[in-house]
Formats: sequence, C-alpha cells, structure tokens
Amino acid sequence: MRPYSAPHLAALAVLLVAAPACVAFARRHPGRPTTLLCRALAILVIAAWAGEYLADLITHIWTARYDLPLQLTDTISVTTAIALWTRRQLLAELVYMWALSASLQATLTPDLAWTFPSVFYFTFFVYHEVAIVAGLVLVFGLRLYPRPGAWWRTFAATCVVAVGAGIADALIPGADYMFLAAKPADGSLMSVLGPWPWYLVSVAAVAVAMLLVLQAIATAVAQRDPRARSAEPAQ
Repeated sequence: MRPYSAPHLAALAVLLVAAPACVAFARRHPGRPTTLLCRALAILVIAAWAGEYLADLITHIWTARYDLPLQLTDTISVTTAIALWTRRQLLAELVYMWALSASLQATLTPDLAWTFPSVFYFTFFVYHEVAIVAGLVLVFGLRLYPRPGAWWRTFAATCVVAVGAGIADALIPGADYMFLAAKPADGSLMSVLGPWPWYLVSVAAVAVAMLLVLQAIATAVAQRDPRARSAEPAQ
C-alpha cells in the first residue's frame, strides 16, 4: 500500500477519532461501561491478529519466512488483549510503551503489500490501531500510569522478543522477523538510520529515546492528575 494514499489516510482518521473518544469514555464512565469497552477492544485485537493468520492459511500464502508469530507486533497484540482484560499494571505499561512507539510507527509508515478492501488491510490496521487506543485508554483513561523504570522494563522485554526473532532469522532462509536482517521494503524510520547491521544500533538508541519520552509524558500527566492511582481493578 502506498503510504499516505487515500486508504492509509482513512485508517489514520479512524485512529484520530477513536483514540480520544475511547479515553474520554473511560474517564467519564468508569466501572462496568469501561470494562465492557476494554473487553470489546481485547476481542477485536485478537480477532484481527488471529484472523490475519487464518487468512494466510486460507489464501495459501503462509510461509515460515514471514508468518510465524515472532514479530514484535504479535507480542503487542496478545499483550494488549490480556492487559485490557486484566488491567495488570505491568502489562498496561508494556502496551503503552510498545503501542505508542512501535505500533504507532507501523501505522504511520506501514510495510503492507495489500490495500483496501483486502482483508489484510483491515487486520493490519485493526490490531495496530487497537493497540494504540488500548495504550492510551489504560494509561490516560484508567489512570494506570507507568511506574518508575517502565521504560527499561519495556526495552528489556523487547530485547527478549528480538532474541527469538533473531534466532528464527538465522535458521530460516529469507526470514526477516523484526527487520533484524534487512530494512522494510517501503520507507520507514529505519531508512535514515544507516546500513545493516549498524541501523540496529541506531534503532535501539531511538527506541530508548522514545520510551524515555513516553515515560516522561505519562509521569507529567500523572503528577497533574488529582485522581492518579497505580491501578484500577478489573470488574
């Protein structure tokens, strides 16, 4: 899909409307209404994530080079669903940090061969955008503000996921999970971060910087929020 084409802009428009609307809803309607919202989002992200793998199998395009659940997106999608359902503090932190960095980057510069009305267009944007909405709802709607050190815990978790992806890249000819073996075919932030393998170091540095900024933003909001609390139990 061509970046910033009409289908891409339409997907971004949905995100721009859904994110503030869901955060506002969570703040104004705590309790059961927000619980239902979170669980609906959890079901939606899992349906899109699993649906993409099912579509790969049905259309006979599944391949071990691209379609094992070893991308960071796979981890984000599953973590998002569990975080929305349980409202666990650590999971909320991971979703917020991952979604507002990796998922947002994927949404702004999608590496997607399909466009509207392909099923892959819908699955791609649904699981990425729901993760972003979830990160905002969990932190700014439910006030599950990240604790000190959330940035490095997220970075450490990312490194663990990258180890698994790197092993697969080394063992499967042509595999490129988490873009550890080569940059995305379409333009992305990686395009300006140098050649392989040096761009991996640059990506890590940019990731740390983004996570620190996200931690600072959440901390600043929490300090100004009289109702800030570390967690809200699931209902």
